[in-house]
Formats: sequence, structure tokens, C-alpha cells
Amino acid sequence: MNIVVNGNNTEIGEGSVITDVVHSIGLNTDRIAVELNKKIVRRTDWGSTTLSEGDKVEIVHFVGGGTV
Repeated sequence: MNIVVNGNNTEIGEGSVITDVVHSIGLNTDRIAVELNKKIVRRTDWGSTTLSEGDKVEIVHFVGGGTV
């Protein structure tokens, strides 16, 4: 099944959930937010949010920095 992740076409298995996509990218889950079809998905719902053909997923990685 095909979805779009951060603007890139991505092939995933049937029944995949957001957690599967996040782990496949290898990002630290403490510092990301996920949007599915223009709606923010709560972290507690990632494991139960099943993806469908054509879904658009945006994953934002927060980066710290700056001076005090």
C-alpha cells in the first residue's frame, strides 16, 4: 500500500500504524510530532491509528539549541 511521508511516496504493509512508520525512519520518538491528513495525532494514539492507501503523513522532528 502507498502513502506519502514528508512528501515522499512510501510503500508500507497492510495494517501498518503510525508507530510502524516512525520506527522505520529511526527517529527518536521523544522529539517528534505526527500529522495525518492535516490533523495532529496524539502520541498515545500512534499505535492504534491504522494507515490507509493514499494517507499523507508529516513527521516533524524538534531540534533544541540556542543560548541562555
